[in-house]
Order: sequence, then structure tokens, then C-alpha cells
Amino acid sequence: MDKPLAAPVALSVSAPKKFQPRQDWKRALVYLVLILGAFVAVLPFFWMISASLMTLGETINRQWIPKIPQWENYITAWEEAKFAKYFLNSVVITLVSLAGLLFTSILAGYAFARIKFRGRDLIFAILLATMMIPESVTMIPNFLMVRGSIIPLPGPAAWKGSWLNQLPALTVPFMANAFSIFLLRQFFIKIPDELWDAARLDGAGHLRFLVQIVLPLSKAPIMTVLTFGFIGAWNAFLWPLLVTTKDTWRPLMVGLWTFVNEAGPETQLLMAGAVITVIPMLIIYFLTQKQFTEGIATTGLKG
Repeated sequence: MDKPLAAPVALSVSAPKKFQPRQDWKRALVYLVLILGAFVAVLPFFWMISASLMTLGETINRQWIPKIPQWENYITAWEEAKFAKYFLNSVVITLVSLAGLLFTSILAGYAFARIKFRGRDLIFAILLATMMIPESVTMIPNFLMVRGSIIPLPGPAAWKGSWLNQLPALTVPFMANAFSIFLLRQFFIKIPDELWDAARLDGAGHLRFLVQIVLPLSKAPIMTVLTFGFIGAWNAFLWPLLVTTKDTWRPLMVGLWTFVNEAGPETQLLMAGAVITVIPMLIIYFLTQKQFTEGIATTGLKG
């Protein structure tokens, strides 16, 4: 006996989308604004790199592209500006500052997020209020403290109670940051309480819970703190210029400023020096780009 034929299956064909000129016009306008903004942001950086490879005559004639790249400009700028010494100083200052910043931010952020103590919310509110104070307002009090005018500071007898022209003056003021504490606190507070309960059943305290559970889960916000801290320490100019009068511990940015005054009209060497100072920041950003964007995206505003 022949089997009955199956009922034909109706094929649903979606109707083509109607042309929406108004929506497409808005999207094109948004893309145009973004392209213009990107062009304005990239143009100075492009000209800096291009000018660093020109001759002096090409920079005077305001050319955009060098006819023959002058790679020796980087060697000349490195030697004439003594960038080797300044570069090493910046590396040491940045590493010490980041170590202190990470230590204080993690401990303070964890305390504000996971430990209940009297006055916690008030202290945290006062900490956030310090973010509203301009840096220029606190610069003079910090300078008086670093100079030892308020209290004598510890150190060898040769320092005479002052940190001027010494490494602590360039690192200690940057070892605590309200924004870094706030960022880590906002991430730590989202960690489930069930993990803390399980750790307590296992006999763990706050320190063990922080090291073995919280920190492995917080790589993204920690990398974000490190990226911001690196940029701030590496780009520091006004404060190092204020607390140093010798080249002993002057960082790269102050060295570049000194080179600008010495090189005079040699624009190609000035641009080469500027490129040298920017390269480490670009390397750090590209190495931590994924963790940086993830840390910003996953850090909520709870609490």
C-alpha cells in the first residue's frame, strides 16, 4: 500500500526590509563624526612621527612626508639629550610607584569591599571626595612635606630630613590613588559571598581569601590600575620638575623638556625625542589592551 504523501511544508520567506533613508542618514552622520574625530586625534601623532624622520629643511618647509627617512635622528636625539640616564630613571621611578600603588590599592579596596568596620562608608566617602580636589591645590602642601618643612622625613643623614632630589620624593606621593582604590573596590564587592563562606569553612582568613581567590579573579581590573598608574608615573612632569634640581633622579619627561630648551630650532630632533618617550606607553597599552577594556567593562558601579 502506498504511503500518503506528506503535506507540503510552507516556506516562510521574509519580506525584504524597507528602505529607511532617515535611519541610514543618521548612521552615516555618526560614522562621519567618528571618522573626523579619529582623524583629528591621529593627525598630530602622525606628524610627530613623520617630522622625526625629516631633515631640518623639510620641517621648516612644513612637509608632511620625508623624502628620505632620517633614522639617525633618533640616535642623535638619544645621545645629545642623554636619554639613557633619564630613561633608566623613569623605569625605576615607574616600577617603584606601581609596586606601591598596587599594594595600597588592593589592600584598601578589599578592606572597603569585604571587611565591615565602624565608619567604613564615611571614610570611603571622604576618600572619593579627594578626587574632586585639583592637583595644583595639593602640590604646595606636598612639596612642603617632601622638603621636610612640616616634619623631618626619614632617610640617611646626608638627606638632612628632606627628600628633595631623592627617589622617595618621586615615588611615595604616587603610591596611593583614590581612583585605583575605588575601581578595585567596585570589582571586589561583586565577588559572590558564597566564595567567602566556602573559604571560611576551609579555615581561610581575609589574607588567604584575598591572595588565593580574589586576586586570581581580578586580573582585568588590576591590569587597568597598572595601565593608568604607568601612564601617570611615566608622564609625570610638573612634580618631578618641582622636587628635583639635579639630573640624579630626573625622569624622561623632564629630560625632554631640558632637551627642548637646548636643541632650539632643531624640530626633527625634538620630534624624535618625543617619539622615544611615547614608545613605552604604546607598548604597554597594546600588551594590556584586552585586560584594560575588560576591566573597564566588567567593573560595575554597585555599592
